[in-house]
Amino acid sequence: MSDNSPILLWYRRDLRLSDHPALSAAAQSGRPVIPVFIKDTTVDALGAAPKWRLGLGLGALADSFDAMSSKLVLREGDALDVLQALVKETGAEAVYWSRLYDPASLQRDSKIKETLCDQGVDAKSFGGHVMFEPWSVETKAGDCYKVYTPFWNNVKTRDVEPPLAAPSELCAPEEWPASDALEGWGLAVAMNRGADVVRPFVCLGEKAAQSRLGGFMAHGVAEYKQTRDIPGTDGTSNLSENLSLGEISPHQCWHAGQRALQDGKQGAETFLKELVWREFACHLMYHTPRMLTDNWREEWDSFPWNEDERRAEVKAWKQGRTGEPFVDAAMRELYVTGRMHNRGRMIVASYLTKHLMCHWRIGQKWFEHCLIDWDPASNAMGWQWAAGSGPDASPYFRVFNPETQLDKFDKNRDYASRWIAEGRANPHKDALAFFDAIPRSWPLSAQDDYPEKIIALDEGRERALETYKGRNF
Repeated sequence: MSDNSPILLWYRRDLRLSDHPALSAAAQSGRPVIPVFIKDTTVDALGAAPKWRLGLGLGALADSFDAMSSKLVLREGDALDVLQALVKETGAEAVYWSRLYDPASLQRDSKIKETLCDQGVDAKSFGGHVMFEPWSVETKAGDCYKVYTPFWNNVKTRDVEPPLAAPSELCAPEEWPASDALEGWGLAVAMNRGADVVRPFVCLGEKAAQSRLGGFMAHGVAEYKQTRDIPGTDGTSNLSENLSLGEISPHQCWHAGQRALQDGKQGAETFLKELVWREFACHLMYHTPRMLTDNWREEWDSFPWNEDERRAEVKAWKQGRTGEPFVDAAMRELYVTGRMHNRGRMIVASYLTKHLMCHWRIGQKWFEHCLIDWDPASNAMGWQWAAGSGPDASPYFRVFNPETQLDKFDKNRDYASRWIAEGRANPHKDALAFFDAIPRSWPLSAQDDYPEKIIALDEGRERALETYKGRNF
């Protein structure tokens, strides 16, 4: 391998410069580094919000490279074809990337590594997306973990690699390959008019993510165990969107949490457990990839969920018009911010799969369309947990009551009043923003009456429990 042959650094869901093992290895080689992002079928398959958010993240990453006299090269097409073309154009003799663990990425990356290596190209994958490689955590019997608590107990005392500093400089190639214009990719098209509404709620890029982490460790993590369940309070880290695109690494979050714990901030342990829940979801997706599309517990395959997403009840659920303030507030928060408080996620998922008896895949698909923090493993894991069909799931007979949950976690109705405009003399600006974000095909207005309940809670609960009877769950 010649000393001046470039290294292609293939970016995917790792949009940062710091704590980036593949980038660090490329920089330390002293050879020219060509960062590249490829719009392939995995990008095309993204929902509206995550695709739009990816576009913003790519713009921020490109700016970061520009600031260090480098560039982010954008290409569209089959990933293998694009990489082979770039190898030929640039004379690159190595391609580096950060590992992903969803089945589509694993299949694609395996083929690419094999093909490039056969052609004499040094194709290497690196860690960075998770703290613990899925194959490195196993039970005493050599199996994957299927329950969270034993998984946590296995990894909680492990050493986590300290974060790597961003390279101070990158060697540039003698000539840069041509690049697509990001605007020409149309990543924002499906967002329609919602983009302008959601944009102020985005924490964009690596620098902003680090600032958010620092602020949370200084002011929020101490009480996190108590405040994380209160949706009307800014009591969470709000780092999910940055973690999903790799604008911050789990290692950086872990070490910040460990320092906070050493400083006596007890909420930090809960924060660390949430980071490991993300690891657990990835662990399960790697070992049992069917969880993305099918019931993890196969005994649920015969359960009579309704799979017709055209039903009026599903439409009401998506539009935040169920007549249940907690459900509706959460669904509107989702549409305005691209995120949803975790307590809200549990409530809306339980309501859809149990009170309305709809298949969890309907909710999974809608979240994939709307979430700027979408992550394939966490999204599937969350929905199957709520439905009862997943590993270490909520008991299937546990049916959240949205009214009881509202009284418990939103006593003063701060959350409900922030997101629901109907029937209020002076609606909150965020409640009004919902009507600016929704498609024009939704004939909704802030002046409408608040809807009646689409189903009585007792009726929905009893129907679910009756359907569960006699089944071997």
